[in-house]
Amino acid sequence: MSKFWIIPLLLLFACTAFGLDSVESFRVRLNNSVNGSIEVSSNQGNNWETIGLVLLPTDKVNKKGFTASQWALSGEVAASAVNAIHIKVDNAQTIFSILPKDFMSALKNYNSYLSPDSSLYTNFQAGEGIFGGGYAPFVGNKVYISDKPLNKPVSIGDVITIIVTKPQKWPKAMLFDNKFGGRVSLVYSNGDEEIVGEVLRPVLGVGRFAGSRWITAGRIRASHPGVIDISTSVGDRVGGFQIIPSNHAQSPEMGGARTATQWMVVGPPKVTGASLEGAAPLFKYFLKPQYNADDINAPDWDNRFLSRFLVEVQLKGKDKWQPMPIYTLNADEDLPEEANRALEKVTQIRILFPVN
Repeated sequence: MSKFWIIPLLLLFACTAFGLDSVESFRVRLNNSVNGSIEVSSNQGNNWETIGLVLLPTDKVNKKGFTASQWALSGEVAASAVNAIHIKVDNAQTIFSILPKDFMSALKNYNSYLSPDSSLYTNFQAGEGIFGGGYAPFVGNKVYISDKPLNKPVSIGDVITIIVTKPQKWPKAMLFDNKFGGRVSLVYSNGDEEIVGEVLRPVLGVGRFAGSRWITAGRIRASHPGVIDISTSVGDRVGGFQIIPSNHAQSPEMGGARTATQWMVVGPPKVTGASLEGAAPLFKYFLKPQYNADDINAPDWDNRFLSRFLVEVQLKGKDKWQPMPIYTLNADEDLPEEANRALEKVTQIRILFPVN
């Protein structure tokens, strides 16, 4: 008999340790074997629905994962994106990845993090299923092998389970004043506002972030302990900007973030001074990709629309929120000068949270 009844108790302890009470949304189960099932349960594991397949399992890890993975805890989701899920294993920057079938062969000129040998490949396309199509996890969600917390590399045949929880105190929106010293705040349905950060440098430009080709403008492309990645692109083109914490902005791999305009750099509220890397609400528990272009054709389209994150802006001289400006680029073209100031009229950025 399964021991998964233990997991909700473990999750409650883990989340309250961070000062957050959580509620389970669903759980995803992957059988780490060739043609292994990928299933989802919306009732804490009592019933399961098959939604996909594992094409190629893995029993390897990458001990030199992306820099921001150092701020994730072992046995947690370290990144949730339309083109990858990364799982933290053990310590330092050791991770393995879950990828869509688009990456069965490495893409030419792909300049985002990719570790083909330490990846489990699925039959989902990028932007579908567990990759932002309705069943994506949040950064910080716990990962289990059978009924035990993951604390070592997976083996072939292991059953990997991700328990997708979100904070019980759920905001209506996250706001960024796009100016030096601007406020970063959470807004709740009752009108309360909570200051959670400060803008140290506003975003002015759009860059060629590779994963943005799989998500449309005004949507979250990726979330991890050191980034919120937002798309400005449409079609099979790229375009977007990133919101990053101040310490990560100093990482060697983020050299461009210290001088280029495609990054908003944020720091902690002055009253706390705590590091934002890997911390809620910006870089853990609260944000993830959540969009599917085919939702409009689904029988429950209204519920699906209410389950999305949406990113809007206010422009200089305007008092109404507007859709994210669309700015797209070919993935292999040089960045035109105009891209460096494509968002210069944006005075505020708002991430609207799902109501479902």
